[in-house]
Amino acid sequence: MNQSVLTRPFLRWLWLVLCWPLLVQAAEPLPSWQDGPSRRAIVEFVRTVTAKGSKGYVAPAARIAVFDNDGTLWSEQPLYFQMLFALAEVKRLAPQHPEWTTQQPFKAVLENDIQTLAGSGNEGWLKIVYATHTGISTQAFLTNVRSWMAKAVHPKTHKPYTEMVYQPMLELLAYLRANGFKTYIVSGGEVEFMRAWAEKVYGIPPEQVIGTTFFGEYQYNKGKPVVMRLPKLAQNDDGPGKPVSIDAVIGRRPIFAFGNSDGDQQMLQWTAAGTGKRFMGLVHHTDAQREWAYDRDSKVGKLDKALDQALAEHWTVVDMAKEWRHIFPADTQ
Repeated sequence: MNQSVLTRPFLRWLWLVLCWPLLVQAAEPLPSWQDGPSRRAIVEFVRTVTAKGSKGYVAPAARIAVFDNDGTLWSEQPLYFQMLFALAEVKRLAPQHPEWTTQQPFKAVLENDIQTLAGSGNEGWLKIVYATHTGISTQAFLTNVRSWMAKAVHPKTHKPYTEMVYQPMLELLAYLRANGFKTYIVSGGEVEFMRAWAEKVYGIPPEQVIGTTFFGEYQYNKGKPVVMRLPKLAQNDDGPGKPVSIDAVIGRRPIFAFGNSDGDQQMLQWTAAGTGKRFMGLVHHTDAQREWAYDRDSKVGKLDKALDQALAEHWTVVDMAKEWRHIFPADTQ
């Protein structure tokens, strides 16, 4: 008998022994998560609410999951990325506004005067946002955001902003959807800024992106209908604004919510107050080497009161340094 025939079963057995750990890992959900308390809590929750016949079973129509964006699905340091876009837009639009060379806070932006810009406070930032986000049609704004996203890079990592999304959270979104969940973004960020790229990056369509909004006005000029973005806030989707938006847009109370800051506390409270099985999670930025470490004293993404409530009520708090094998998609390559 041919010796090679005799060795084939052995070789197949050897291949299986050597590759089995990798095959098991690939089949397991959330491969970028360590086998720690957060991953176990997520998997157990999903198994419970999707198991027909279990006391915790939730019908697919009610499997609503909501996620903050900044600091939860992608990075937010040293400044919210939407704000970095706004600063870049001021410089791009400056030739059309010569008056900005003497007007604050635009003068500070053009001169890279960080101290004066910081001193302008919320009023100054609102002027910048109005100047760069409104007075144009929705379609024109989407074009501006996509153009910036296509070439802009983060000042520290030099990665495109769409590559600074969290690989573990991408896996979580996919895992939930594979188990019959409908995933929404509920963010303090401006809604059209996120809609410009969220479907491509997160797999979340525009109608499932909820955020801060401006009033709009329909105009019909020379046979062309447009929706113009007006310099007036319609809804500030942060803090207590998040449950209001969820109630108005979704019409169902989520059973799963993830955030990372005090601005998400009310969304998690709203989710926790429902009946039946609930999941509330916070991403805790503890990894100064691979990302950033910040919480209670941070000016961006402050996590203080929400962290206290999470610990007191046993919500899931993800220790990024200990519980995430990878941070960004590129880390898995």
